[in-house]
Amino acid sequence: MKKLIYGLSAGFIALTAVTTATFAQESESDKLQYFRANDKRGINVFETPKETNSTFEKVKVFVGGDFALQFQSINHSNSLNNLVDLGSNVNLPTANLNINTQLADGVRLHLRTYLSSKHHNEAWVKGGHMQIDKLDFIKPGFLEGLMSVTTLTFGLDEFNYGDAHFRRSDNARVIFNPFIGNYIMDAFSTEAFGEVTVQKNGFIGVIGLTNGKLNQSVVVNDNSDNKVSFYGKLGFDKQFNEDVRFRLTGSWYLNNGTTTGTWLYGGDRAGSRYYKIMEELNAERVNDFEGRFNPRFRQMSAIQFNPFLKVKGFEFFGIYEIVSNSEEQGNGQFTQLAGEALYRFGGMEQFYFGARLNSVNGNMSEGAIDTKITRTNIGGGWFMTNNVLIKLEYVNQQYKEGFAADSKYNGGEFKGVNLEAAISF
Repeated sequence: MKKLIYGLSAGFIALTAVTTATFAQESESDKLQYFRANDKRGINVFETPKETNSTFEKVKVFVGGDFALQFQSINHSNSLNNLVDLGSNVNLPTANLNINTQLADGVRLHLRTYLSSKHHNEAWVKGGHMQIDKLDFIKPGFLEGLMSVTTLTFGLDEFNYGDAHFRRSDNARVIFNPFIGNYIMDAFSTEAFGEVTVQKNGFIGVIGLTNGKLNQSVVVNDNSDNKVSFYGKLGFDKQFNEDVRFRLTGSWYLNNGTTTGTWLYGGDRAGSRYYKIMEELNAERVNDFEGRFNPRFRQMSAIQFNPFLKVKGFEFFGIYEIVSNSEEQGNGQFTQLAGEALYRFGGMEQFYFGARLNSVNGNMSEGAIDTKITRTNIGGGWFMTNNVLIKLEYVNQQYKEGFAADSKYNGGEFKGVNLEAAISF
């Protein structure tokens, strides 16, 4: 306990010192059109809004970034007793470089580069996209009525399946996630995509397609069975009064190929937010994505329902998700359930505490033994400013059923405390 307290104190001092490195700049969200602010103001923003207070004057480039640093104190165990020893210390900091450019009235470009991540040592481009909310570059007022409710998005980046990806940690951009880790089945991938979003009177509709590939290539082999992925979303989001907001959406994803469309739960190449957990002694290969579960289905279909309710400071977000493969591939199916309850308080709701329950249950093929994984997160946070967040959580994840006797997950569990500081601007 003394070691943990000492470590947390040292970690807090280091994390607080990091905040002094921030600098002031003109706010992106004040100048960029139809934009989700990359700070506290972006919390509980899902699709980018169709209202903007900014007028276009000339091409402007805004440079922003994200920085995250953790102090981790987690223990793990399994039935084989063959896992590495974990101590309490600071993890490798992660960093993003964000470039947002207002190209024309209602036309915006976004590019994100991971400067430092768990899974890659080198800097590399996560993805980018162009967002079009007006067609005035064709002719002033062109399809103005249609574009007042429509957004067109194209690029190679994350696409809009489900609502959970709006609340997840994206490498160093952790400011929208009230806890440390993402969900066990983390629906997130970066693929070449195009989508159309319509928002009117609280109703939301999304339709899009991707090429189903995480790693882009034009090479076709004899065993290639490439198919595009289709996805969409229908929902309703209404601010009834100053205190009450309700949102409910249903999303789907479908790919019939056997060599594409397998990345929906394995597309985050930055790695998970828990470090070195469930790593075996003398392992030949280290898995930087531990803590998550990826069914790796082919000919996959998925559906995700997301309720969201905010009543004054109380906030609830949920997931009911089913993913399956075809009869040809074995009729496997997994179900993910999650519920996240928070209470935000303070004059600017700068403080919060809450809990998240998350479980995944199912089988890889029809008749196979069911697998079950559960996770509990309890924690809270403090927004020191709109751009600086410090959060603390306790996590307990258990691998409960369906793991072979010689699997490192048999009887597996990890639990402990994490402290994370985030700067986003």
